[in-house]
Amino acid sequence: MSPRAAWRLESLGFRNVYDYKPGKLDWMAAGLPTEGAHTSKRRAGDLAKKDVPTCTMDEKLVDVRKRVKDAVVVVNEHNIVMGILRSKELQQDGNLTIEKAMHPGPSTFRPYVSLHEMLHFMVDHKRESAPVTTSDGRLVGLLLQKDVAAEMEKK
Repeated sequence: MSPRAAWRLESLGFRNVYDYKPGKLDWMAAGLPTEGAHTSKRRAGDLAKKDVPTCTMDEKLVDVRKRVKDAVVVVNEHNIVMGILRSKELQQDGNLTIEKAMHPGPSTFRPYVSLHEMLHFMVDHKRESAPVTTSDGRLVGLLLQKDVAAEMEKK
């Protein structure tokens, strides 16, 4: 909320009023509740798989392949997205570290992005999945193109 709105609420007797400086988009990127005409529309954060497989950059590819067969999100110790391993990267030499095998700095999306926008991006860029993160890069989940397409068909 703006500083003016915070002051107004205090003048009306509200206590514990805070000025959220990062702004509305950051609020929405964190997956916090919103109000308005479009809140009933499902968004990237609503559909993203929260139990996505992850690994760290210092692991060996051979070890990660034992745990997963599809996309794996590479994170650091703070759950910040560092890269992604898709099918193609998983097929590389198993002795490679994840840091050497991964696709670094993948496109990430905020939880508030519309499913329509996500589907267009994923189809246009031939992506079966896309990481969804907060504005500071923390992993929220992995959005699968097949899930977005299925949701869009319901409409």
